Amino acid sequence: MSTSNKTALVTGASRGIGRAIAHRLGADGFNVVVGYAGNAAKAAETVDAITGAGGQAIAVQADVADAAAVEALFAKTLERFGRLDVVVNSAGVMDMAPIKADSLDKFDAMVATNLRGAFLVLAQAAQHVAEGGRIVAVSTSVIAKSFPNYGPYIATKAGVEGLVKVLANELRGRNITVNAVAPGPTGTELFLTGKSEEQIAQLATLPPLERLATPDDIAAVVAFLAGHDGGWVHAQVLRANGGFA
Repeated sequence: MSTSNKTALVTGASRGIGRAIAHRLGADGFNVVVGYAGNAAKAAETVDAITGAGGQAIAVQADVADAAAVEALFAKTLERFGRLDVVVNSAGVMDMAPIKADSLDKFDAMVATNLRGAFLVLAQAAQHVAEGGRIVAVSTSVIAKSFPNYGPYIATKAGVEGLVKVLANELRGRNITVNAVAPGPTGTELFLTGKSEEQIAQLATLPPLERLATPDDIAAVVAFLAGHDGGWVHAQVLRANGGFA
């Protein structure tokens, strides 16, 4: 797929994996819409990095759990660039919580952003992505590990993978691919917060490649799916994890 005059919308693009994805797609020639929840300064940094390298980008605030905000995000994308070819839903939150009654608030918060948000973004993407386009959701490889205290987070991401496979079938005949990318341990603020240096070092040894992923590692996989060479990959979950799971 030629990226000339094509547009990519990336949610959660003000930091971490989403930011790396936005940078990479901008470098690959897409116009980029930087979706962000609340940190306008970080979103502006992402836009500046893309435009500073010669690309086109704007930032649009939207809480992915808010249906009206997500609808407005897509409307503003189309108003600015006139078309939409790639949607990457990278917005997400992670909080450790055991499967206990007093974890319900954390569970609800993760469901709202990770699962409800994915549903809303995928629904708008299905409506607005042009024929021949790409839809990518970010999941997680920790699904295969079933670590204690990851239950609510894993539940939301397992739901995302289910939505991806169903949407792939619902878009039959439109030549739009729908996939998920499931990172393993990745050196982002989301992943590193609350962990000691010893814990981080231990986690880095879990993949056979014996390191944490960088956000750019994950962005490269998303760029493959968004580009010409990813056109025959559909309804799949690519586990970009260095052999972690």
